[in-house]
Amino acid sequence: MIQRIYHIKRALPELFELEKLLEDGRQHIRVSVPTHIPQQDVQLPFYVLEMGSDAPLAPTLALIGGVHGIERIGTQVILSFLRTLLRRLDWDPVAHEQLAQIRLVMIPIVNPGGMWHNTRANPNGVDLMRNAPVDALHKTPFLVGGQRISKHLPWFRGKKDAAMEDENIALTQTMEQVFANQKHCISLDCHSGFGSKDRIWFPYAKSLLPWPNLAEAYALTEMFEHTYPSHDVYLFEPQAHSYTTNGDVWDYVYDRYCQHQPDGLYLPLTLEMGSWLWVRKNPRHLFRYHSLFNPILPHRHQRILRRHFTLMDFLMSAVRSMPSWAPASVEEKAGLHRRAIERWYPESLHQP
Repeated sequence: MIQRIYHIKRALPELFELEKLLEDGRQHIRVSVPTHIPQQDVQLPFYVLEMGSDAPLAPTLALIGGVHGIERIGTQVILSFLRTLLRRLDWDPVAHEQLAQIRLVMIPIVNPGGMWHNTRANPNGVDLMRNAPVDALHKTPFLVGGQRISKHLPWFRGKKDAAMEDENIALTQTMEQVFANQKHCISLDCHSGFGSKDRIWFPYAKSLLPWPNLAEAYALTEMFEHTYPSHDVYLFEPQAHSYTTNGDVWDYVYDRYCQHQPDGLYLPLTLEMGSWLWVRKNPRHLFRYHSLFNPILPHRHQRILRRHFTLMDFLMSAVRSMPSWAPASVEEKAGLHRRAIERWYPESLHQP
């Protein structure tokens, strides 16, 4: 039985809503709490939700939000998707059939302490997306790429040689557990705040060079764009096209996955919702730090909550059907890799 912490409803409405959904959907959701994050007089739970198949080798899709506490809209998008999915399960046999074929994992609030304080970093002042033990292979932008100068400056990585923050330990260990022995998996980490276009990023954040699974990323991109030609809200690209960083958690999880499962396929994706468009449409966003990362007008907020349903539903189908669309032969992968290079690295075609 979920014990809701009523007195934090105002500070953390997303946690309050999540726990209400856990109660409503308890017959469909398997819940675990690998850690708690201390905050004042409460222990904030780090919730991990599982739905669908519990078979050890079930294709797995993970939806993650709230890594940066200020970017509440990422958590809200996942909760909105979860709410709709639970209501579909009340009447839709297709939803039951779809879930029976995959394992769906959700971690809606990775950084509950940061969300409590409405800050990007966790309560220790550490940016969780700069905190993994990964050093960039190419030059990173000053501060933005991760810094160890001070926790009072943004993008603080944490002290050198220190262990990862508790939130990241729980996140990465959970990912390793749910992906263990799994050959087909995708994750989507929901963020906001960069650019005026919604982006779907894939690794590496640490390197300007093409990612080893570039061919598979291209196949997924082409499949989405061909299937939903009118849903042209996303720019699919390597993250390093925007900027490189140290300490990227998904670089770390991906590299660990490849070490343990070299024959598997894992595609870590990041949804970066372009909040600059919200600012451009409504300059009032400039006067509140919170509104730089989250829509404030009710109609725009509702539009963002439903905007990404198509993507999440697509990923549920895509992870289930990975064997049918991922390149199966060396020749097929090489062909897709060439087309990916033409799309994302055209300048390399003209280099001697």
